[in-house]
Amino acid sequence: MIIGTAGHIDHGKTALIQALTGIAGDRRREEQARGITIDLGYVYADLGDGGLTGFIDVPGHERFVHNMLAGASGLDLALLVVAADDGVMPQTREHLAILELLGIPRLLVALTKVDRVDAERLAEVRQEVGVLLAAGPFAGAPLYPVASPSGAGIPALRAALLKALGEVRERNARGSFRLAVDRVFSVAGAGVVVTGTAFAGQVAVGDELLLTPRGQRLRVRGLHAQNRAAETARAGQRVSLNLAGERLSTDSIARGDWLVAEALHAPTTRIDVELWLLPGEARNLAHWTPVHVHLGAQDLTGRVALLEGDSLAPGATALAQLVLNAPLNGVHGDRLVLRDQSAQRT
Repeated sequence: MIIGTAGHIDHGKTALIQALTGIAGDRRREEQARGITIDLGYVYADLGDGGLTGFIDVPGHERFVHNMLAGASGLDLALLVVAADDGVMPQTREHLAILELLGIPRLLVALTKVDRVDAERLAEVRQEVGVLLAAGPFAGAPLYPVASPSGAGIPALRAALLKALGEVRERNARGSFRLAVDRVFSVAGAGVVVTGTAFAGQVAVGDELLLTPRGQRLRVRGLHAQNRAAETARAGQRVSLNLAGERLSTDSIARGDWLVAEALHAPTTRIDVELWLLPGEARNLAHWTPVHVHLGAQDLTGRVALLEGDSLAPGATALAQLVLNAPLNGVHGDRLVLRDQSAQRT
């Protein structure tokens, strides 16, 4: 299972993961200096079932929503983190909207920093979160009050996550393999390594994959699944692949690329979608609006060509074509997220 955080900046997402797993996040020098999460953080821990559960910690600052989107795709469960002193804030709402648009199957709410408020304030925030969730697919999601520094409430939340491990539907490992690349680095003596979430299929040491959209053929020299050395990996796991290929370097792969079985290599600059405009938007979406398009860890720009009318009203749905400035490698049934040209609204 892959669990990801969501929520506003400084609401305690990184501290919560550390309390749950015993592993510190924010290990980048810049993050430690600034006291905020900037990019994705990855932690693997045994919650009590003998296996390793993958955690993806996302930044909460509005400037780094594109990084949050790169980590949120492919989650099995999201932890919406709301600080009891602040309550619901702008990125609480935006991150929740992203989770809903991506179709994340399950959500738990962690009410953090409860040691800073009294019982009356805690009841207010509980109600505030309940109202926020009521209109969407996560209505009635369970809430867990916690105080990460002291560990108060952490055992109950960890038990809920462990219970969810047995209830999350296993992803289909049949069919062609797809992995959304979100990190690229070099290991001395091994060469180029990429990590990402496996969206579908299986992969084994020795397999050949295509790097899309470029179409470069690469061979899997070695792999880790859920941070453990393995011979095979499958959909629903965090996967690390040691790759070999002609003139391969860390400069030839980037976050947003896909590693796919040959049958799925079909990059295109035009993709047909069913488009839903969030009901909270202040105005209609006009034909030919410039947008950012997010799929997996990929962030592209393009325009929306509406196929039904000249504009789309908030809360409405219409067929549209995305005309992109660079190739995208989508598969039927994928969920994409659009943000405005300034990358300030989802």
